Amino acid sequence: MNNAAHLPGNPLLPKPLALPLSLLPGSSIGQAMARVLNRLFRPELADGELDFLEGKVMRVDVVDARIRFSLTLRNGKLCAADRDQPDDLSIAGSIYDFLLLATRREDADTLFFNRRLKLGGDTELGLYVKNFLDSLELEDRIGPFLRMLDGVTNLIERGNSLPRPRLPKLPRLPFGPGAGSR
Repeated sequence: MNNAAHLPGNPLLPKPLALPLSLLPGSSIGQAMARVLNRLFRPELADGELDFLEGKVMRVDVVDARIRFSLTLRNGKLCAADRDQPDDLSIAGSIYDFLLLATRREDADTLFFNRRLKLGGDTELGLYVKNFLDSLELEDRIGPFLRMLDGVTNLIERGNSLPRPRLPKLPRLPFGPGAGSR
């Protein structure tokens, strides 16, 4: 997986935290996300507000956590898409940027405009997803969880603002790139 959605200076998930997440199979992550989102969006699913996803595949790439999963809507429920199904829509970004979106510190338009979240595929479907997310009022349903996510966002910001250790300069080797240019 590439780091295309990351811009220099944006906080990233520390690599020691990303490694265990990257070892999980995408199908397991997709199934877990579908269960969580079905519970979270129960009223919206019952009202048909996610019907625009029926038979469509939406892939989500969290580049710094090295997580990729795909979701679709079947019979009014979100479920993990089969690996061999091509995606109709892809959304990629860092975990920090997805947290900014979830906690409403940043709106989707700003994140997409600044290329912090990358959108690919069916732009009309992407617009439906964006408008759906913009319309959600989740504070009453998951307020404590949103506050926890806000704390995680703060933690990532602080972790990325710590000074990085300087590595010592190594002597040039008599072979390799630039060896004969002295």
